Formats: sequence, C-alpha cells, structure tokens
Amino acid sequence: MLDQAKRWLDQARSVAVLTGAGISAESGIPTFRSAGGLWKQFRPEELATPQAFARDPLLVWEWYQWRRALISRAEPNAGHLALAALERRKEIFTLITQNVDGLHDRAGSKQILKIHGDIWTLRCTACPKEWRDLRPVFPALPPKCECGAMARPGVVWFGESLPARVWEEAERAAASAEVFLVAGTSAVVYPAAGLVPLAKSAGAKVIELNTEETPASAIADAALRGRSAEILPMLISSE
Repeated sequence: MLDQAKRWLDQARSVAVLTGAGISAESGIPTFRSAGGLWKQFRPEELATPQAFARDPLLVWEWYQWRRALISRAEPNAGHLALAALERRKEIFTLITQNVDGLHDRAGSKQILKIHGDIWTLRCTACPKEWRDLRPVFPALPPKCECGAMARPGVVWFGESLPARVWEEAERAAASAEVFLVAGTSAVVYPAAGLVPLAKSAGAKVIELNTEETPASAIADAALRGRSAEILPMLISSE
C-alpha cells in the first residue's frame, strides 16, 4: 500500500496536506488530549475560550507562556522536513495545518494555511494591530499592544470561527487536489475534519498517515499506520 500511495503522490501535479497534533507530538509537544496536555490540572477547554480570557486573562496568558516556552525547545522532525521537501517538488501545493506551533515554518514550508492561527502571533484587544513575537517568555503578563491595550494570543479559541479567508483557501485546495494527504490528525475536530470527505468527493486520492484508525480511515484510498516522522520520509523519497 505504501508503494501505491507513493506512486499517486509522485504522479500528482497538485497536492494538499492536512496536519494535526500528532505530527507535533513527535517533536515532544503534548497534544490537548494527552495527560501531558494538562497544565496545573486545567483542561484546554477551560482555558482556550473567550470566556476564560475575559474572566482571567493572566491565567490564560500564563498557560500560553508555558506552551510557548515548551514549543521553543522543540525542533521540527523528519515528518515536517519531508513535507517541506514535497512542497519544493510540486507545482501546486498547500499545507493546511491545525497546529499553532510554527514547526512547519521552521522546517521550511512556505504555502501554509494555519486554520487555527499561530501561537507566535499576538492580536490587540482594542485596535486592529497584529504582530509576531517569538519570545518564549514575556517580561510582563499580559503583554500589551503599542496602543496600551492588552494583547491576546493570535489563535482560534473554542467557540470562535475559523479565519474566513484562510478557511476558504483550505476548502479550495482540498477540492482541487489530485492527492490529499492527512497526517497526524484524529479527524474528529470540525470543520477541519470535513476537508477529508470534501477532497474525496472532488476526486482526490486520500492518503492517511496515523498511528491508529480514525474516522478518515474508512474513506481513505490508502491508510498507512505508523509515525509521521517515519512514514512521510519514505512516502516522499525520490528513490
């Protein structure tokens, strides 16, 4: 099955990829659903919401600063690097990620749609300003905008809509891809999970890489079991 999936990928002119927390977990970043994803016994659903930020912005920022520090110590793995190499070989390529950690950027990927935002982006709560800040630790919390107002993380919280332009581009990429590669995602978080049947219905060959079966496995043309850091380099190898 790996050989067949590799042939589809080699022959495709247009490729879209959907990645999730699994590929980042292989770089040592705990997923929301793992025990390591807990912080001071809080569940992410209790912190990553507009309501939590309105109630206690300092607590929410302490969590995000902990996450930023953890992510800053992680390195892109062989799966991230393989996807960056695939992008350089394809005429049309889009990487759609649910991850906010920036590891795809650091691996060299360029055509990235970050549907859940970016933990390294800050957004003012009072004015339209957005900016990147790569410091893992801030001198003071919560961080402030130049206008003096409090900043919030530039991520999509539970209960918020995905960024409209980014999501439209993601749907367009999924609907026009000859091969749709799904790596390290549980395929249960919507609307991102809906990209898999969208690509399939538009005629794409769907290749799934995961350590276990997911809802996407049933419609995948090839469901490959294992770690992204191991399988992606083999799948994308030019040999």
